[in-house]
Amino acid sequence: MALSEIELKRCEKEIAAFLARRRPLLHLRDEFDIGYRIDGHQVVIFEVRPKLNEQTVKLESPIAKASFVRTKGRWRVFWMRQPLKWQSYAPKAEVKTLKEFLDTVDRDEHFCFFWRQPAKIGFNIKGLP
Repeated sequence: MALSEIELKRCEKEIAAFLARRRPLLHLRDEFDIGYRIDGHQVVIFEVRPKLNEQTVKLESPIAKASFVRTKGRWRVFWMRQPLKWQSYAPKAEVKTLKEFLDTVDRDEHFCFFWRQPAKIGFNIKGLP
């Protein structure tokens, strides 16, 4: 069952705060950006990058998904594995709120969502040390 309009607005507000923390600077967003999609009872966070051989084409790579289970009143947390399959995020398979999901993705303590921590290992947006 899809999220209600009130739940949807609350989700959009929390996701906007997450994006404000995680998105790159405005002048870098043509090379790398982060977006989201809400579809029914699921929220998907994805990276947006230009296609290597055709810079005008943007590719979306999903990195995290939360699926709301209304009967439990909880969000199930998933991350995208290498073979492009969603897998339950074992360290925190379920959370109570979308904010808790977004905080889990933002912290990325096990490097499952973003695979790297730019501030921690000196990674810059173009992938050069």
